[in-house]
Amino acid sequence: MSEARINRYWKRIVNTMNDGLMIIGTDGTVISVNRAFERITGYSAEEMVGRPCTVLECDGCDKMINGSDMAWCALFDNCQDVRCHCHLRTKDGRLVAVVKNATLLVDDEGRPLGAVETLTDMSEVDRLGQEVDRLARQLDDGGDFHGLVGRSVAMQRVFDVIRRAASSSAPVIIFGESGTGKEMVANAIHRLGPRREGPFMQLNCAALNEALLESELFGHIRGAFTGAYRHRTGRFEAADGGDIFLDEIGDMPLALQVKLLRVLETGRFERVGDHAPVKVNVRIISATHQDLHRAIAEGRFREDFFYRINVIPIHLPPLRQRRDDIPLLVEYFLPGVRRRAGKSLSGMTRQAMEGLMNHHWPGNVRELKSVLEYAAIITDGGVIDIHHLPSLQAPPAIGRSASTAPAMADAQGERQALIDALRATGGNQTRAAALLGVTRTTVWNRIRKYGIDVRKIPDR
Repeated sequence: MSEARINRYWKRIVNTMNDGLMIIGTDGTVISVNRAFERITGYSAEEMVGRPCTVLECDGCDKMINGSDMAWCALFDNCQDVRCHCHLRTKDGRLVAVVKNATLLVDDEGRPLGAVETLTDMSEVDRLGQEVDRLARQLDDGGDFHGLVGRSVAMQRVFDVIRRAASSSAPVIIFGESGTGKEMVANAIHRLGPRREGPFMQLNCAALNEALLESELFGHIRGAFTGAYRHRTGRFEAADGGDIFLDEIGDMPLALQVKLLRVLETGRFERVGDHAPVKVNVRIISATHQDLHRAIAEGRFREDFFYRINVIPIHLPPLRQRRDDIPLLVEYFLPGVRRRAGKSLSGMTRQAMEGLMNHHWPGNVRELKSVLEYAAIITDGGVIDIHHLPSLQAPPAIGRSASTAPAMADAQGERQALIDALRATGGNQTRAAALLGVTRTTVWNRIRKYGIDVRKIPDR
């Protein structure tokens, strides 16, 4: 096709373009537009030709307005091509995102004849980008929040309180049943807070007797008691400038509650065997599964100490109160379970998922993880089915009152989980403890508690 023939059909050619095309005169009036321009802006060619291009209210235009001797547009003034991401105002008043490419048309002597602008519609790309951002925020907010997993309304409230608590230096106490993730909440508060660069110390108050617990908390000097052969730095001193997490604070002896109350009020403590006060700047995060109001009424917990640590309470819901999070938790745990078991697990059947959804979960998220670990061990790979799971439903409490049924179900569920773990590990108590997420001592105590003969583990 000859150049003359091409020139004859140029309007048809430009109307095949997906990008909008606009030709502008040196005075800023529109000379011609193509059909894509009409589609993008909503203006017809008849409505645009002869009007100033400023009707589009482009936020990327660099207009010159400081005198009549100057060019009305920087494109004509600088003679440089323009490429920018901008927004145009359409005929119906909407803003549409476009990528604009503008270039100057000149004659043989270099004098400007006008300008050509192409407009690439980016509105769909922007919409998809916003959707990706929205989904990313949803996953961040409702998926894995510093190790805590949940999109339920209850967990979203917990995440919000954690964010607010992290910005404060006030004491935080975390209430929740065993296995709900109290330690993870404490870690999240530390990582999100202004003390994140400082140390994070933790101690289980139920793991030690009173004398050892005091030494762990405040340290001791050499000769403070039999066996104290050297100076020992306590957790509070080691946590200076950071946070200390006291788990199971409901088991703290009354005498130590008094000493800890003094630390909270003065920021000072004394090492065991010493009389010189040590000043620290530590924020206390505590946790318990106990009803501290009942403990106060029974004289096992000091009321003044309770009000001192109960400044920012965080209540973790049990898993049975947020069942909608169970599929998300399964999806979150499966990759690690698959890796540890060395199995190519692709998921689970509908029946298996229904079994998980209908279970009471006395051990909460920790129990769910143990159930998946067990299933991964006994399955040959592929898909987890209902028969790969431990007994998820406790037998009905026949002859028992309604008030005792939940406690019976919790005990029976704990016993069965222990039996399943021992069966899966061939009776190895250390491996069973790892599978259940508890200590070996806890496994040994539960074996005694439920009268289980490890050599003769009963069938389910």
